[in-house]
Amino acid sequence: MVPTASPFTRRRFLGLAAGATAAAAVAPLLSACTSGGGAASPSASAVSAFPTSWSDEITIDVFDGLANKMGVQPGWFAKIVHDRFNMKLNIIAPNVAGGGDTLYNTRVAAGNLGDLIITDKGQKFDELTDGGLLLDSTPYFGSMTNVSRFDRATTKLNDGKDGTYGFPLQVSGLKPTDPSEGIDPTFGPMLRWDLYAKVGYPAIGTLEDLLPVLQQMQQAQPTAANGKKVYALSLFKDWDGNMMTAGKQPACFYGYDEMGFVLAKADGSDYQSIVDPNSAYVRSLKFFNKANQMGMLDPDSTTQNYDTVFSKIQKGQVLFSFWPWQGQAAFNTTDNMADGKGFMIAPLADMLVFSYGAAVYGGTQILTIGSKAKDPERIAAFANWIYSSEGTYTNNSQTQGAAGPRTLTWDLNADKKPELNDFGMKALAGAGADVPTEWGGGTYTDGASWLNFTAVLPIDTDPDTGYPFSYKMWETFQATQENPLTKDWSSHMGNAKTTMGYLKDNNKLLVAPGAGFTTPTDDSEIQTLRNQIKASIVEYSWKASFAKDDSSFNSLIDELGKTVDGLGYAKVLEVDMANAKSQNDARLAVVKDFG
Repeated sequence: MVPTASPFTRRRFLGLAAGATAAAAVAPLLSACTSGGGAASPSASAVSAFPTSWSDEITIDVFDGLANKMGVQPGWFAKIVHDRFNMKLNIIAPNVAGGGDTLYNTRVAAGNLGDLIITDKGQKFDELTDGGLLLDSTPYFGSMTNVSRFDRATTKLNDGKDGTYGFPLQVSGLKPTDPSEGIDPTFGPMLRWDLYAKVGYPAIGTLEDLLPVLQQMQQAQPTAANGKKVYALSLFKDWDGNMMTAGKQPACFYGYDEMGFVLAKADGSDYQSIVDPNSAYVRSLKFFNKANQMGMLDPDSTTQNYDTVFSKIQKGQVLFSFWPWQGQAAFNTTDNMADGKGFMIAPLADMLVFSYGAAVYGGTQILTIGSKAKDPERIAAFANWIYSSEGTYTNNSQTQGAAGPRTLTWDLNADKKPELNDFGMKALAGAGADVPTEWGGGTYTDGASWLNFTAVLPIDTDPDTGYPFSYKMWETFQATQENPLTKDWSSHMGNAKTTMGYLKDNNKLLVAPGAGFTTPTDDSEIQTLRNQIKASIVEYSWKASFAKDDSSFNSLIDELGKTVDGLGYAKVLEVDMANAKSQNDARLAVVKDFG
């Protein structure tokens, strides 16, 4: 039922902190481009209004650090953009090109990163501005009425600069203390509810109490339909960063998220070193080790990647997932749910799930216009459209509930409520659909936006309809989604209609106010130390997870602490602790500013 979640779009939530290895290399490249200062707009005066049409067709280069596809945008999204702006989008995606920051550095050295640029705020934004690779969009900003709805966020982003060089993404009109995720949190203990029901809905008090329950479930179905062995847990290591990625996830069930080598609670009440034997991280490793000793941890975990685990979940070979967007996206098909099968959140009695608050100042990525852009006025008009209601419906990700173009996939019903039409149900909640020729043809999924960024959060309210942008939050859609699985889950979860509803109603959600904090880049010394230390943390974490017994586990954890201490862990931890507390200060400040 739910489209496969793009791994890249989710990785930012998993705390896979990318090292700033290219920072030192980029600086001289930028200094070679210009003597400093952003590029002024070629327009001498403010634009009073954008044109409504353009006679000449152009193709613009979009350097997109988030995109997972490369080339000229096809399909229905391309047609909408072309009809409105007589413009084609050539997506340049470093994720696809590979080589880390090589493509970025090459284009920066040439002095032209792209006509439209999606990049990180913070150091990259500052460097590109100072290097003259970004356009001062001040002459156009007065006409960007959709962007100006979030003018406080734009002002904050460009604070200290001599113009308007970027626009924040993932902005919201909600309060920073409101969850940003919609009907499902980012994290949550998701299990195969049908097998949980089969073993009698046993009570689950703590994380550790999950183990005997999962064991019963695995014993109830030891083999999948394809004949392969079923495991309660299956992990992957291709997203490991400062730590073993899987080791952080259960900590999120208790209100923590990572900041380097620190686990910080969403409300600022606790900060933990991950290698502390009493930390939530080590607790997670112990959880995995116990599962392994009980025969419930997939032995392929040390060699497989995310896609392999996703495929195993699809085939019924895995019984637990850390994320709704993984377990449910993989297994909760229409047919499975009709049979009462699927992943739903477990009633973990002591959980306090971490939630990202609505980022009123925007998230960590930004949209900018290149200083050598073709027709910057037209690009500014396009950027403004992206923030409009139409742009939000059409550009946002399907996995986040983007409803698509009005009249193609949805419209207001007789009661003036938004509702997916038959085509929309097939395209968004069914097996997919072919788009009519007049809308660009091809499949709906293939024609969706390749930009892979969210300008306005999907849970925000559309000012034109008064309802959220996300179709998943529409009452009309939720009414169509009742099935044997959701009915049974609801009947055992206080008649909750959604996961987020259950968490809110039972005070099991801890929201980290959306401050849009940008972590400072490590200096060269800390970066070097971090790279050595995180390699040891990841190595020992995997070894500990698969240790043969409790004694071996404890020995490895002790050895981990001694090893990283010898590598300068204390020095890096001091930086991460300071950053974690600065992040909390920013959260407190944004709550004070926005209420």
